[in-house]
Amino acid sequence: MGIDMAINRRTFLKAGALAGLTTGLHGCSLLPRKTGIHPERYAGAVGLPDGSFGVSAFNRQGGVQWQAPVETRCHSGCHRPGQTDILFFERRPGWSFYVFDANNGQRRHRVMAGDGEHFVGHGVFSPDGRWLYATASRFEAGEGIVAVYDAEQNYERVGTFELNGIGPHEITLHPDGNTLIVGLGGILTHPDYDRIKLNLDSMEPALILMDRRSGRLMGRFTPAHHQQSSRHVTASAGGSVYVAYQYQGPLYEQPPLLARLRDGQLQEYRFGADTQKALANYIASVVAHPENDLVAAASPVGGTAIIFQGRTGQLMAQASIADCAGIQPLAGGDFLVSSGQGQLVRMAANQPARQIARLPLQWDHHLV
Repeated sequence: MGIDMAINRRTFLKAGALAGLTTGLHGCSLLPRKTGIHPERYAGAVGLPDGSFGVSAFNRQGGVQWQAPVETRCHSGCHRPGQTDILFFERRPGWSFYVFDANNGQRRHRVMAGDGEHFVGHGVFSPDGRWLYATASRFEAGEGIVAVYDAEQNYERVGTFELNGIGPHEITLHPDGNTLIVGLGGILTHPDYDRIKLNLDSMEPALILMDRRSGRLMGRFTPAHHQQSSRHVTASAGGSVYVAYQYQGPLYEQPPLLARLRDGQLQEYRFGADTQKALANYIASVVAHPENDLVAAASPVGGTAIIFQGRTGQLMAQASIADCAGIQPLAGGDFLVSSGQGQLVRMAANQPARQIARLPLQWDHHLV
């Protein structure tokens, strides 16, 4: 697995080895640590009524804390552990990512993608907050990569890890502090063709496990059907890995859309016929709660969010929320769900969903 280092590779690997002594979950889909700096604060990319775009931070009650403008629509991001940096990536094809001060929304950096590359909306930090890993694509060749940045050097690009596949999307970190988890969608696109899917007959989606220090591929796990595009991923505090699909075949086929990595295979979950139909073959986010065995997933296409038990796949809650997509765990065991219609909804197992706020904006697909 080639590594193209822009600065001293030995320094990068040495620092990464030291960082491995600190383990934890840090990424776009995980509960923030209670540091006292900004407890229970969340952020998301937004579309505004005047047609402009921004990033908005809010508290658990839905009260807006700050709102920062951006030049183009953003998708998801991540918080830098131990620091006040919060990042958001432009929506695919993304030509840059933004770094803000999480306390007030002040922009600190805008980092452009490499020549011939674009970001795909997601990134995750090493446990010590130094290294940023961002999924990206070399669009002419259709090659998926993980771009590595040094946050201590103003987010200088320091490395490239090859994924040996097409269409990476979400990336997160396993609780071992070393293993990167990547959803490889398998769909070939090109910026010149406005997100048209160019290879639906020959897709090769996969769940990828990668060593974050060396870029070595540690595992590649494929769905049951080649059109189950593996897009979003999450990991529980106990180390269970989950992947969510966006099925590219006919809507009437309704295959499983969620799976758990178990014993070297993807164990796929199938829910009842009504739930499968409501999810409309499209999952936009999946999040494992760090305090329990619950996992939440959302389908903006079907306007449906669910909670299920990770170990058994038992459905624990289902709610109709128009254009729902973003999910974050709430301290205490519940989930927060956002929608493209400005809603913030609280969901819990075996309880009705409850709207906590409705704001005059459009949330994009992920919360941080």
